Amino acid sequence: MQSYEQNRIFYCSYLRMRRLKLFYQSFNFAPLHSRNNQIIFKTGTYFIFDPVALIKSISGIRGTIGGKPGEGLSPLDIVKFTAAYGVWLSRQVKDSKKQALKVVLGRDARISGSMVNQLVSGTLMGLGIDVIDIGLSTTPTVEMAVPAEKAHGGIILTASHNPKQWNALKLLNDKGEFISAKDGEDVLHIAETDAYVFAEVNQLGKLIPKEGYIKYHIDKILALPLVDVKAIKERNFKIVVDAVNSTGGIAVPMLLKALGVEQVVELYCEPTGDFPHNPEPLPENLRDIAKAVKKNNASLGIVVDPDVDRLAIVCEDGEMFGEEYTLVAVADYVLRNNKKGNTVSNLSSTRALRDVTEKAGGQYFASAVGEVNVVEMMKANNAVIGGEGNGGVIYPELHYGRDALAGIALFLTHLAKFGKTCSMLRSSYPDYHISKNKIELTKEINVDSILEGIRTKYKKQPVNTVDGVKIEFDKEWVHLRRSNTEPIIRIYSESESETTADNLAKKIMLDIRELIKLQQL
Repeated sequence: MQSYEQNRIFYCSYLRMRRLKLFYQSFNFAPLHSRNNQIIFKTGTYFIFDPVALIKSISGIRGTIGGKPGEGLSPLDIVKFTAAYGVWLSRQVKDSKKQALKVVLGRDARISGSMVNQLVSGTLMGLGIDVIDIGLSTTPTVEMAVPAEKAHGGIILTASHNPKQWNALKLLNDKGEFISAKDGEDVLHIAETDAYVFAEVNQLGKLIPKEGYIKYHIDKILALPLVDVKAIKERNFKIVVDAVNSTGGIAVPMLLKALGVEQVVELYCEPTGDFPHNPEPLPENLRDIAKAVKKNNASLGIVVDPDVDRLAIVCEDGEMFGEEYTLVAVADYVLRNNKKGNTVSNLSSTRALRDVTEKAGGQYFASAVGEVNVVEMMKANNAVIGGEGNGGVIYPELHYGRDALAGIALFLTHLAKFGKTCSMLRSSYPDYHISKNKIELTKEINVDSILEGIRTKYKKQPVNTVDGVKIEFDKEWVHLRRSNTEPIIRIYSESESETTADNLAKKIMLDIRELIKLQQL
């Protein structure tokens, strides 16, 4: 390893630099020191912090604000990819020349949101597309607004759980669902070839501001047969909300009030875009709300990410319910109130969903990672509930998209009817532990060869290669997959024992280290 790394220099983002530091420390390569945006290791390796990043993928355009065009998410890049999406959209509508195309536009509360919003809306109008701007909103709200407006597509301006330096364009089709992998490739191709033709002055699109879509979204949730406002109100819940100073600070308290929750303690609910902590709803980022729940003798805490498509729950004792178990609990409630139903989650999600599904007489299906893949499998198998283990609940009775607001309403109904504490509800489910790890890789490493090497080594075990490599060991599993947005391999492992899950991940990481060595011989 030392000869391989000797005197090499690698560029990475700040977050990647931190991950690399941890990665090398796990191999006892402690950094000698850091200086001037560099980490210097005793191997002679220099990792240099590159403050800009632009990630172009089929799932959208994501990047850090600023920098040179093509390096960060600069204004030129925003215009370029918005124009590519607009051209793609016009090609999908056969009579687009006879009628004005319409696109719904909404955003989270990021500091850069207003600037990006104006660039996106102006570009679409320049293509002759009308823009229905619903302003500060949530990802699921925009998804629901597209069919409600009979629009041809939608764009959500949010970098989801990424820090405030980031923003992104999430692209929707006319159903209010994320565009497919094939469609995403077409958009990227249009951008690469600059295949745009802008409208003449008499054909420019119009800007149509519209308010009230968060209320529309909430009204649709209240109308769901499985949402019981009376039961929730009777439990007299006291709830602490952490909305990381984004649009959840508008939507979640409004929803709770509509559900009859009168005692709401708002923590970081000002939609300023100044995130008070890392916005990803992981336990290490939720210490403040854990303390607030206990201090206020609250029934539970509710945490959402900046665009409100992920939901995490904090129990009354300040302990995490577990983001993997948000979907498990909601699915359990939905399955209990359906005579029979199927469920879907991705390959990296907990086995507990499969357990509760089979107990209810349904069938569980695992998809490749990614919301688009989960939705496709849900449709193919008539799933009544699905989602991802990151706190993403997809309830097709409302719409096909991860929706923290729908998740909150269903979870609270379930908890109200359960009649006991949040921690007791959590303890009623199978207790699995997932160890989530990442290995940062350099461009020189052949990721496909690494994954194939792991598959070959464990060929005697049940192996699923639909998305990376997933290896089954009775009720334990390890899943390795290449990230769609970063040069890393994600390694998730699960067991009934936390120690075993961690050890499984460490074993695979050591296997990867050996395979990297072999590549360099």
